[in-house]
This record gives sequence, C-alpha cells and structure tokens, in this order.
Amino acid sequence: MKQARFFRIPSGVIVGCNASSFAGREAKKLGGTKALIVTDRNLTEMGFLSGIESSLDSEKIDHEVFDEVTAEPTLDYVEKGLDLYRRSKCDFIIALGGGSPIDTAKAVCIMASNPGVIQDYKGLDKVSSPGAPLIAIPTTAGTGSETTIFTIITDTRTNVKMLIGSPFILPSVALVDPLLTASSPPSVTAATGVDALTHAIEAYVSVKAQPMSDVFALSAIKFLSENLRQAWANGDNLEARSLTMLGAFQAGVAFSNSSVALVHGMSRPIGAYFHAPHGLSNAVLLAPVVEFSISGNPKRYADIARAMGEKVEGLGVMEGASKASKAVRELVRDIKIPALATLGVTREKLKTVVGKMADDAIASGSPGNNPRKATKEEIVELYWKTFNQDL
Repeated sequence: MKQARFFRIPSGVIVGCNASSFAGREAKKLGGTKALIVTDRNLTEMGFLSGIESSLDSEKIDHEVFDEVTAEPTLDYVEKGLDLYRRSKCDFIIALGGGSPIDTAKAVCIMASNPGVIQDYKGLDKVSSPGAPLIAIPTTAGTGSETTIFTIITDTRTNVKMLIGSPFILPSVALVDPLLTASSPPSVTAATGVDALTHAIEAYVSVKAQPMSDVFALSAIKFLSENLRQAWANGDNLEARSLTMLGAFQAGVAFSNSSVALVHGMSRPIGAYFHAPHGLSNAVLLAPVVEFSISGNPKRYADIARAMGEKVEGLGVMEGASKASKAVRELVRDIKIPALATLGVTREKLKTVVGKMADDAIASGSPGNNPRKATKEEIVELYWKTFNQDL
C-alpha cells in the first residue's frame, strides 16, 4: 500500500438468525435508557417491532416509535424524527428496516448532537461531533447501510439527493438477522440484492479500493451471485437468505471503506427526478455501466467475472473482463429487474432533464472514482442506453 488507510466497521456486529434479539443487551452496553425506534409503518403492522420491544423490555429500557418512514428518506422525515427524539428525551436510536429507515435514523443521530440543519452537512467529513448511539437492524439484504459511514437524504425542494459521509455516522452496532428478510417479496429481494452487488462491484473497481475492502468486496460478489437467484425464487430458503444477507453486509463494509462509483452517481438523479427506488435504479444501470467501464481496469473486471462463477482461465484479460457484464446482465434478467420505463421514467421527461441529471451525477463526486472516467456526454448516452435496453 502506498499510504495508510482507515478501515471502519461497527464496533459490535452480530450476524445470524435471531441476531435482532440482542437489541436490548447491546443497548444496555451502550448505556442507553430510552430508545427512539425509527422504522416504517408496514413493519410495525407486520409485528416486526415486537421482538425488538421485548428485548428492550427485558433490559428495562424504555422506547418511543417513529414509524412514518414510508418512502425514500427526506428532510421531512429527519425533522419529524428529530423532534420526537428531543421531545421524548431519548438518548439512543434503533433503526429497523431497509435503507430508508436506517438512513433517516443516521441523519437524526447526527442532528441529535450537532448544530444547524442536516443540509449543513452535505458532502464528506463535515460532521463535527459524534451523533447519538445507533443500533442498526436491517430487514432487507441490500443497502449495507447498517455498516457504512454514509446517509443519503432527499431535499424535495431542490430534487437533490444529499450524500453525507462521516465516521460519526457509522452505527455503533449492527444486528444482521436473515429471519427479518424472510417475508420480503421477490421484487424487493431482487432490487436490494442487485443494489448490494452494485456496492460490491463498485467497491472493487473504485480508484479508492484498498486491500481490506477488496477482501470483503470479492466475498460479497461471490455470496450474492451464488445465492440471490435462490433467495428470489424461494423466500423460505433460509440458507440462501442468510448468505445473501451476509453478502450485502460485506458489500456495505467494502464500499464504506473504498467508495462507490459511476452507477451510484447516475442512480441518485433517477431517484430525485423520477422517484424510482434507489436499488432498482442501481440494478438497471449496472450492466451498461460495467460494459462502459471495463477498459478502465480489465483485470479487476475479470476478477469479478471469476467471483460470479464465470470461466476466465485461459482467456485474454479483456475477454475475461467482458464476462463480468455478461454475468451481471444474466443475473438481472433471471430475477426480472424491471426496465426504466416501468419505473415511471418517460422518454419525454428524460429528454428535458437528462442533461441536468448528468451534471448532478458528476457533481456527486462518485463518477470520479470510476476506473473509466465518463464525460457529461457519455453519461447522457448511458442514461439513454439504460432507458432503451431490453432487460
């Protein structure tokens, strides 16, 4: 390694069936006396909170519930959650859900002990003080948010998805329980799974990759590519669920310690302008962006192809690398990821905003980590290629 690099992961990680039952014990270790549970109403109605609440009750820890996070995280959710946290005199937070509740909880944690508004912290390393302690409990195998130093909050007034990154955002504890994903419908399993695969692939090809993140990224690619189809086809396949969730966690560790790249830079504007779910935006972009990027680091893409089970031995490096895009496209097709047109992206609106989307993608900084740098014109072309592709 040419220079020293930080490698961060939550100080406490419990992975496996019933990991969520340790919420109360871990909260007590953190010195918590009253939790704000940030989740969504569907999970409340499905009874997902009952085990968490019982675990807290067993340790005599009080709690309040904020379950209004029903879509992508926005400023409104952050403000409402923070208000309840302060009014209820909570001293730590439990996030239960997919990326939206966890990202919302992260933003509330920041604002619990930092001045101003969340918009003040847009960008990297602008948070000056540790946030409130956070226990993150994912219910999807995708975002990896339970182990990252990032949160993404949408400013609905400007249609901008704000990326906020700081070591102070990293959850104190991650409880990774595959039993919580068993009821996920196939469409959610597919979208979140390819989201996780995107994290792992981009972490591995990022110009900021490091040896430690490489280990997690390649392991995640292998687990996800080997098990996502089975988890999608049969939600009761607990082994496939477990290994997919482990892969998603590893992918989160990987990209949090290296970076994401062009896919994520292009994905955020799709969410901001068309309100398409983040995981699906990543999923439809992944194959076209891999194809575009291979020439920037073919050896790494050949490694990805190998991790996805492709036979690359005896092939030239470019031929082996091309199998990565083939493997991604086949996986996306097999689990029936929908095309952009079915996500509310219309040709007419795309024409009017695609230039601004490309500008926003570049401004996010993520495309700068890509092994092949993309111009604004090339990003516009990739948006159209993605729109027109037949998945």
